[in-house]
Amino acid sequence: MSWGGDLGNRVAVQLFRRLPWLGEVWARRRRVVESHSVPWAPMRRPVCESVIGLVTTAGVHLRTDPPFDMTDPDGDPGVRVVPVDAPRSEVRITHKYYDHAAADRDLNVVVPVDRLRELQAAGDVGGVAPRIYSFMGHIDGRHLRTLMESTAPDVARRLGADGADAVVLTPA
Repeated sequence: MSWGGDLGNRVAVQLFRRLPWLGEVWARRRRVVESHSVPWAPMRRPVCESVIGLVTTAGVHLRTDPPFDMTDPDGDPGVRVVPVDAPRSEVRITHKYYDHAAADRDLNVVVPVDRLRELQAAGDVGGVAPRIYSFMGHIDGRHLRTLMESTAPDVARRLGADGADAVVLTPA
């Protein structure tokens, strides 16, 4: 039995959930990217007038899109784009580094489209951007540069073109 495949990841997710200290020990041994500044941008208009974009690291994609690469130990630095009005039956999650059973039942767990629409209907936000931008939340090693210098700036430009004034980032 190999602990490096899907079974190993499912076991690790369950262990970290039941034994949080084990996850903390694992995390201490991981290399992290540190930033010494915060890329802050002040709001240009009140939230009740703003279009809100959605970005997730939950590995969400359309069924017709290629899934995220789960075989590369450094992850997949690509992005998948999901129309905000895509039928839920056409949306999949490809990610083995977290338990997404709840998100498989209700996508709002990782991509709160319906909650944002409720806020829009109540007048609390001005609108919802037309596309969801989805990453795989496990990106490491040689792919970090691609993510930080290419993929993420491209998504930021695309969010601007979508009219997003602010973004909700949902980690997974």
